[in-house]
Amino acid sequence: MTIHELKQQAVETRKSLLSMIYQAKSGHTGGALSSADIITALYFEILKLDPANPDWEGRDYFVLSKGHSVEGYLAVLARRGFFDEALLKTFCQYKSLLIGHPNNKLPGIEMNTGALGHGLSISVGMALGLKKDKKTNRVFTLMGDGELAEGSVWEAAMAASHYKLDNLVAIIDRNHLQISGSTETVMSQEPLQQRFESFGWHVEVIEGNDMDQVVSALKAVPFTEGKPSLIIANTTKGKGVKQMEDVAAWHHGVPDQSLFEEAMLTFESMEKELDNV
Repeated sequence: MTIHELKQQAVETRKSLLSMIYQAKSGHTGGALSSADIITALYFEILKLDPANPDWEGRDYFVLSKGHSVEGYLAVLARRGFFDEALLKTFCQYKSLLIGHPNNKLPGIEMNTGALGHGLSISVGMALGLKKDKKTNRVFTLMGDGELAEGSVWEAAMAASHYKLDNLVAIIDRNHLQISGSTETVMSQEPLQQRFESFGWHVEVIEGNDMDQVVSALKAVPFTEGKPSLIIANTTKGKGVKQMEDVAAWHHGVPDQSLFEEAMLTFESMEKELDNV
């Protein structure tokens, strides 16, 4: 896709995920919206995959470490053809496979995730296994910044550089908010770039809601041969819905009818603007 088409698709991702949350009366709205551009770029431009053959041996692997932000993930999987979009209407309903976190009984989902701090460790294991088998597949994982307080993240970071896993790409959705407030108040993370660099990673910092920067960074990996790649993507929690932006309470929240309808009108206006470009 072109950057313009990816921007249009990202609006569709936001519309879809917010509809899922509103209909289900459950979901993690803020983080799903902040990461919508990243996950759209991955699935519509970057990842090597085959929706008709989800277990294709040549595929790239993706692990959504911040599993609670599953709504955008499900939206792009459906749009890419891994399963029928009609299933999205069953999100968080009784007996649905579309639960509140990734469920690997669905085609296209590699791992059940949601216990925060595990995604990077899992991805390190995948990348190491691929290296040992002399395969060229890549492994991507999307983490939330709140989960970086987990010690397992740093054990995995150390192992990734030790084994020179340049087939591993980690992305941090750096929206600076977690369920209990500012990440810097809960557990200070800065200087985040220098911390990962000291663990042997090549780190690039981008604006994660700028599609041009997202695609440019993802296409440039691996940044350095013999080093794992990290993209710190500065984003806005609740991106696209003004009332939700940079508000910690929208980590886990459901819009009422008025706000939902207003948000959908905003997204439609965004689509019209893009159509006129």
